[in-house]
Amino acid sequence: MVALADPQAGRDYPGTYGEFLAWFADDGACLDYLDWLRWPGGFHCPTCGGDHAWRMGDHRWWCEDCRRRVSATAGTIFHRTRTPLTVWFATAWQMTASKNGMSAAALQRPMGFGSYQSAWAMLHRLRACMVIPGRDRLTGTVELDETFIGGVRAGPGGRGALEKTLVAIAVEQHAPKGLGRCRLGVIPDASSSALLDFAQDNIAPGANLVTDGWPSYVAVASQGGYEHLPISLRGSGTLAHIALPGVHRIASLLKRWLLGTHQGAVEGDHLQAYLDEFTFRFNRRTAKRRELLFYRLLQQAIEAEPHTYASLVAKPVSKRVSPMPLNGSRRRHGPASLALVVDSHPWRLPASAGGRR
Repeated sequence: MVALADPQAGRDYPGTYGEFLAWFADDGACLDYLDWLRWPGGFHCPTCGGDHAWRMGDHRWWCEDCRRRVSATAGTIFHRTRTPLTVWFATAWQMTASKNGMSAAALQRPMGFGSYQSAWAMLHRLRACMVIPGRDRLTGTVELDETFIGGVRAGPGGRGALEKTLVAIAVEQHAPKGLGRCRLGVIPDASSSALLDFAQDNIAPGANLVTDGWPSYVAVASQGGYEHLPISLRGSGTLAHIALPGVHRIASLLKRWLLGTHQGAVEGDHLQAYLDEFTFRFNRRTAKRRELLFYRLLQQAIEAEPHTYASLVAKPVSKRVSPMPLNGSRRRHGPASLALVVDSHPWRLPASAGGRR
């Protein structure tokens, strides 16, 4: 896929909600947009690499070289989806247009999902493509620290907290003020080996590493090739949020988002997916248009591999009782396409036909 250097609103992606509704009124338009995103310079067969092909009546491509039928959704997170593309697009739009995103509970009813699990799986598939493999690592001056995510529970504080999930936070410092990109990751503990793995995955060698006086960071800096700038909080009497303002601001925003949007109901086994969504949003906070996030998300979605429901669930357990759909029926169903055909003014129908009395 050839990425556009400067995508424009109203040409490459809808600039308003009205344009979104007009552009993607049916599933065929959504499929054509994915086709354009995947092959903006013309079709290239993902199997043989050939470019001699023609469009079929069902919008798939027929490759003349390997004689295969290829859809724009093949090999992406939309691979063999039974959910209409209009629902996928509407979910991606609401997920990115809103500053705080949305939860599965907020998505289930308006989109017509038959169960909470289906809405949750769709959002997790979109979260799975928010991290680009091989993305550039943080550079310059980088703050590094950890925080615990979890409810209020009895037990020791600080790095000895119980029954909570430890999250490493790294964020670039800009001079004289301001923050750059951030990286978040679940780590098993605050040992030097765990912190080193996180640092090497997310911080480029040669960066100036600003940390507190935790002993593990000495080994992280020496083995990772970083210039270490430790700040001893206990010895200097400096408050943690003063010495490391960047990571504490990230931690505060993250916890506020988890509590506000998701009501704090995020399990530790699935926390990394939510961290990826937060990182995607934070690192694009200065985008000229919020609608650009919708374009970027779909752009990354067609490059991501398919994800089954079993691969998304950390601990899949068969339920004795199947989830009950919202309508009270025991029959499970997927959401219908948003390309609905209705009477021009259904509210004018007689009461016997379902209208108002």
